[in-house]
Amino acid sequence: MKIVILHGTFGSPEGNWFPWLKAELEKLGHETYVPKMPTPEGQSVDSWRKALQEQCPWAFGRETILVGHSAGALYMLNILNRERPEPVRASIFVSCFLYELENPEYDELNYTFMHQDFDWGLIREYAGEVVVFHGDNDPYVPVAQAEKLAEKLGVKPILIKDGGHLNVGAGYTEFPELLEKIEKIIGGHKSE
Repeated sequence: MKIVILHGTFGSPEGNWFPWLKAELEKLGHETYVPKMPTPEGQSVDSWRKALQEQCPWAFGRETILVGHSAGALYMLNILNRERPEPVRASIFVSCFLYELENPEYDELNYTFMHQDFDWGLIREYAGEVVVFHGDNDPYVPVAQAEKLAEKLGVKPILIKDGGHLNVGAGYTEFPELLEKIEKIIGGHKSE
């Protein structure tokens, strides 16, 4: 399985739980990629598409799982909003938002990600198994945004008590619930 983990605005492959998840998935024998996306300088849907194609140059399909955090999760909608030969195996959205966050700096950087003509039927068709994780007390992204996303994708969000933005600031240098969910999706050995 190939797993792609997408960081968010002002993020990097070295941030949050990304290195931990990459290491754990590689121990299980999965190819895991955490591409470095342009942020904040030059951040746009087009620049992220180019960076992703350079760092993950294969067609995403049934052997691919997409995992995105914050703006990385929002960018996944842009990936899935295109015709493709087959759906991905799964799409896991962590602390995702769909609309402005009332933070001018972030809203400007994320503008091209949000202001798209999303075809939700197409996205659902190509998203594979969908999971939405969200902290029940996220200080940046209201739970209502996760609920709206989950509704559009036809699932129920998994709310994590006191999870915050599910980032290092909330103590998330590891994310066992996410690893467990990926293992279950793949059908591999489930950690106890």
